Amino acid sequence: MSAGEGVVEPAPRPKRADALRNQQALLEAAAAVFVTAGVEAPIRAIAARAGVGTATIYRHFPTRADLIIAVYRHQVEGLAQAGPALLATSTTPYAALAQWIDLFVDFLVTKHGLAAVLRSDDSCFDALHDYFLGRLVPVCAELLAAAAEAGEIRSDLEPLEVMRGVGNLCAGATSSHGYDARRLVEFFVAGLRLPR
Repeated sequence: MSAGEGVVEPAPRPKRADALRNQQALLEAAAAVFVTAGVEAPIRAIAARAGVGTATIYRHFPTRADLIIAVYRHQVEGLAQAGPALLATSTTPYAALAQWIDLFVDFLVTKHGLAAVLRSDDSCFDALHDYFLGRLVPVCAELLAAAAEAGEIRSDLEPLEVMRGVGNLCAGATSSHGYDARRLVEFFVAGLRLPR
């Protein structure tokens, strides 16, 4: 038998619960700092908000790109998990859809710094757009289908066109004074309803 043949590498150990909580806290702190100061915010500002040293952040996320990708994925996962939870707890599927779109607006309006990074030439961010679509389009589709089946909205709506419509309404939210993206999205969501 040659060297290395038949040797089984041990599976990586899962992170301990406290390590996972610490990492989640770092991601939440980074997301909050990115909203107010952008993705180029000093690591020490993120560390201070999380109540840890900068070495702790670098231990979890060796580069700024690693941190940005992790924050983006964390935010997308939260939005993806919110869809089924809202369907299970809301009074109607339309109410769940409206609440989810409101969360989607929060994501779009507060993540403009992340969006700028994703449009950069840095190849390490290339897969994030596909990840975003792969995780969120099915959630939007599920919400639309439930609301259509309940007779609350039209049945010919495509999830990607709804998400793009919301995205386009949110595009000017940070650059124009007096532009209220959330209010316009509320009109858009109200327009999805079938007349009663």
